[in-house]
Amino acid sequence: MASEKSQSLSVVEITKIIIQVVGVFLCLFQLYTAGLGAMTAMRQRCVHLGAILTLVFLSYPLCKKIDKSRFHWSYIIDYLLVALALTVSCYIYFDLDGIFMRQGDWSRWDVIIGIVCVLLVLEATRRVIGTMMMTIAMFFILYGYFGPYMPDLLIHRGYSIERMATTLSLTTEGVFGLPLGVAATFVFIFVLFGAFLDKTGAGNFFINLAYSIAGRYSGGPAKTAVLASGFMGSISGSAVANVVTTGSFTIPMMKKIGYKPHVAGGIEAAASTGGQLMPPIMGAGAFLMAEFTDTSYLYIVKIAIIPAVLYYLTTLLFVHIEAKKEGLKGLPKDQLPKFFETLKNGLHFLVPLVILVIALLMNYSPMMAGFVAVVSVYLASMIRKESRLSLSKLLDTFEHGARNAVMVSVACAAAGVIVGITNLTGLGLRFSSMVVSLSHGIPLVALFLIALASLVLGMGLPVTASYIVLVILAGPALTDMGIPLIVAHMIVFWYSQDANVTPPVSLASFAAAGVAGAPPMRTALTSWKLAKGLYILPAVMAYHPLLLNGPVVGVLKTIFYTLFALVAFVAAMERYLLAPVSWVEAILYAASAVALLWKDPTEQHVGFALFAVLFIFHYFKTRRRGTVESVVEHEGNSGEVTSSEVQA
Repeated sequence: MASEKSQSLSVVEITKIIIQVVGVFLCLFQLYTAGLGAMTAMRQRCVHLGAILTLVFLSYPLCKKIDKSRFHWSYIIDYLLVALALTVSCYIYFDLDGIFMRQGDWSRWDVIIGIVCVLLVLEATRRVIGTMMMTIAMFFILYGYFGPYMPDLLIHRGYSIERMATTLSLTTEGVFGLPLGVAATFVFIFVLFGAFLDKTGAGNFFINLAYSIAGRYSGGPAKTAVLASGFMGSISGSAVANVVTTGSFTIPMMKKIGYKPHVAGGIEAAASTGGQLMPPIMGAGAFLMAEFTDTSYLYIVKIAIIPAVLYYLTTLLFVHIEAKKEGLKGLPKDQLPKFFETLKNGLHFLVPLVILVIALLMNYSPMMAGFVAVVSVYLASMIRKESRLSLSKLLDTFEHGARNAVMVSVACAAAGVIVGITNLTGLGLRFSSMVVSLSHGIPLVALFLIALASLVLGMGLPVTASYIVLVILAGPALTDMGIPLIVAHMIVFWYSQDANVTPPVSLASFAAAGVAGAPPMRTALTSWKLAKGLYILPAVMAYHPLLLNGPVVGVLKTIFYTLFALVAFVAAMERYLLAPVSWVEAILYAASAVALLWKDPTEQHVGFALFAVLFIFHYFKTRRRGTVESVVEHEGNSGEVTSSEVQA
C-alpha cells in the first residue's frame, strides 16, 4: 500500500516537472523565433501546437475529481495523448519537405497523422474551452462530408475524410493556418510579456499608476483602456497586436477595480478593433481602398476620422454604463496611490514601455517588438532589488506565460478547423454572393446581408482578404443602389473588421481572453456586444454620406443626430442610462434611434423629440427615486422612524 502511494505521488510530481520543462522550452522557442531566428511557418506552428497540446493533456487531465494520492487509469490516457501529440508534431517537422512533395498524392501515414491531429485538437478544445467550440468545429466537419445532401443554397460536392484530414492538418489552410499563426507569433510573445510584467512587479506599478490618475472616476481604468487602445491601434493598424500590446496593461487594471475577466477582455478587444479604423494607420485595407477608388490615402484618412471617433464614443458609453450597472465607483482620493511616489518607485518600468512604443513606431513587426519588450522588462527588473528575478522565479515566469497562452492557442487551433472547411467548401464565396442577390435593391437589407457575409468570410480570411473579396462581390451592388463609390468601400471596410470580435472565430477576442485568463467564447460575445458601432455606423454612412465628406453644416448636423442615436441605441440595448430603463422605455429609445438614423429629415426631428422627452422623463424619475432613497436612508440611520409612521 505504501509503495503504491509512493508510486502514485511520483507520477504527480513527474507531471509537474514535465509541465514546467515544456513551458520553459516553449517560451525559449518562441523568444528565439520572435527575435533571433526565422523558421518556416508550418514548422514553427507545429512545434508550438505540440507543446501546447502537451500542456493541455497534462494540465487539464481527463478525470479531474480523482484521489491524486493514488494511481488512476486516466493518467495512461493523458500520457498516451501527449505521445500522439508529439508524434504528430515530429512527423510534420522532420518530413515537411516530403509532405510538400506529396500534396494531392497523400500516403497512408499522412492520412493517419491528419486524422489524429484533428481529433487531438477537438479533444483539447473540449478540455480547455468546453463542448460549445468543439461542437461548432465538428458541425463544420460534418458539413464538409455531407455536402451533397445539404439544401440547395449550401450544397457542395462533399469531401472524403482523407481529403479533409490532410487539408486541415498538413497544410496552412486548417489547424496550422492564420488563427494558430497569430497565436504562435505575437500573441504568445505578448502573453509572455504580460507574465514578466506580473512577476517583476511592473504590472502592479502600471496598475497603481493608472489608479492614481483615473481611479477616482467611475470605471476610469476601463475608459483609459479604450482611449489607450485607440491611440495604439492608430499606430499599429492591427487589432490583435493592439490587444496584446495595450491589453498587457489595461486588462489587469480593469480586473482589479471589479470588471469580470471576460468583460475586461471584451472591452479591450472591442477598443482594439477600432484601432484599424482610426487614422493615421488603418490597416492594409485602407491602402487598398485608396487604390480601388483611385483616391489619395490622405483623403481616406480625412473621411475616416469622424466615424472612427464616433465608434470610440459608443464604446466609451458602453463602458460607462457597464460601470454604472455594476456599481464600479471610483475610490476616495485618500485610498488611491500617490502619483509621484508611485512614479518614483517604478520609473525603471517605463523604459520597456517606451522601447515597445518606439519599436512599433519604427515599423518593427509585433513579434520583434514583443521580443524587445520581454528582454527590456527583464533587464529593467534587475535595476532594483525588489523586482529582480532569481533563477527559480524566472523559470516560474516562463511556466506562467506558457500556461496563460494555452487557452488562446487551443481556441485558434479549433478556429483553424472552421477556417479550413470554409475555404475547402467555398462556403464564404457562396454565402456572400447569395446574400447580395437576396437584397432586391433595398439598401438596408443589403447592408444587413453584407454584414452576415463579412462574418462568414471573416472565419476563413484575414481582415484585408475579407475586404477584398467582399468589396468585389458587394461593392457594385451598393453603387447600383446609389451609394457613392468611396462610401461603399468604406462600408465594406468597416464590416470586414467584425470578424475580430464576432464569434465563433474572433481573433482579437481570443487574444484578449488569453491575456485576461477568461473563457474565449464568453469574451467574444462580450466584445461583439460592445462593438455594435461596427454595424450601426456603416448604416449611417449609407443613408448619410455627408458624415464622410460634405459641407460643414451638413456634417455637423449628421454628427449631432448620430450621437443622440447612438446614446438611444445603447440605452435600449443595455436597458440602462442614468438608471435602469424599463422595457417600454427601451422600446421607445430604440424607436428614437431608428428615426434619428433615418434619411428623411422629418423623421429625424421626430426621433430627436422622442429622445428628448424620454431623457427628460427618465432624468426626473431617476432624480425623484434618488431623493426618496436618500430620505429613507437618512431616516433609517437616524432611528427616528416610529412604528406608526412605518404603518402609515
